[in-house]
Amino acid sequence: MELKRVVVTGLGAVTPLGNNVKTTWENAVAGKSGAGPITLFDASLFKTKFACEVKNFDPSEFLDRKEARKFDRYSQLALKAAKEAIENSGLDLEKEDTNRIGVIFSAGIGGIKTFEEEVGNYFLSQDKGPRFNPFFIPKMIADIAAGHISMIYGLRGPNYATVSACASSTNAIADAFNLIRLDKANVIVTGGAEATISPSAVGGFNAMHALSTRNDSPETASRPFSASRDGFVMGEGATSLILEELEHALARGAHIYAEVAGAGMSADAHHITASHPDGLGAKLVMYNALEDAGMQPEDIDYINVHGTSTPVGDISEVKAIKEVFGEHSYKLNISATKSMTGHLLGAAGSLEALLSALAIENQIVPPTINFTEGDEDPEIDYNLNFTFNKAQKRELRAVLSNTFGFGGHNASVILKKFSK
Repeated sequence: MELKRVVVTGLGAVTPLGNNVKTTWENAVAGKSGAGPITLFDASLFKTKFACEVKNFDPSEFLDRKEARKFDRYSQLALKAAKEAIENSGLDLEKEDTNRIGVIFSAGIGGIKTFEEEVGNYFLSQDKGPRFNPFFIPKMIADIAAGHISMIYGLRGPNYATVSACASSTNAIADAFNLIRLDKANVIVTGGAEATISPSAVGGFNAMHALSTRNDSPETASRPFSASRDGFVMGEGATSLILEELEHALARGAHIYAEVAGAGMSADAHHITASHPDGLGAKLVMYNALEDAGMQPEDIDYINVHGTSTPVGDISEVKAIKEVFGEHSYKLNISATKSMTGHLLGAAGSLEALLSALAIENQIVPPTINFTEGDEDPEIDYNLNFTFNKAQKRELRAVLSNTFGFGGHNASVILKKFSK
């Protein structure tokens, strides 16, 4: 069976850098930080008091106010991103066979805010017996955003969520890619959403010593590859990509941002939260993605790294890149866009894939911000081009995007410049 070719024809975003794709991209290229003091709850007693929040988000702009209350914030963000992506793609759903359009949309955690509220209310009113909102479970579960998108737009193709911690939305993209190239669908709305800036999430990650506590300077707290990095910065948001079979896209004259060339998956099989110190799973997932794409390491021009600004993770990823790419490592651009967006957990991979597609579209590599001279880590090779502090223009033929999740889940996707 000849595999179908798959392209990206629509993008949608609501992120700490902007509530649409245009603003998100402009701020990423400008090297702006999305971090600031937490406003979504009172964090005054927490070790970490800042995060990368979505700003000025109003779900009533696209949902009836009464209906909006039936959706957890993560689903609201997902619907906003999917709406922009579908509109951006130019798909006329009234003319499409919606049995051949699917939705694969991820969350690493899902409706944690809803869970907190409902369980909190239960403990406050135990003397009156158990009282739970009938929307508690449908608002909370990690697959419901995918379900809502399919219901709102009448999309009856493959429909589910992928859950693999921080690799979730890259796995969603990989699954969408594979289903389309196997001719199981013409179009898939894919991506991820997360809304975990909440007491239990921030408190839980603080207990693990995973979050930065640089409360005096939130905007500089996410500093991948710097010696003074002290943990990741929590982010929230959603991004959506429309993946489409090439001939279907050409037949309707769609704009093509990039082609999906390949995807890889692997496991560290090492630790519940820490990446393998030698990057064994990271190496394997990049090798797998290259093999799937039929590419050599020299074909890649830019890697959007997982780069969370954690002490162990950044070092192991650099080790893996140097082993996989050898001397070509020094010809690559590498950047960690989490330095600007924070870590969107289950939505991180789709955001970084979106930025990778736009990097190809615009032939610009967004930067890794917050690096300063004198803050070098002796275990990191600074002869590599980490695209520190300023975006760089260069020819981009192919981009690799990495995501690694708790549990040792690794996923990578390769996008390339489209040519017939």
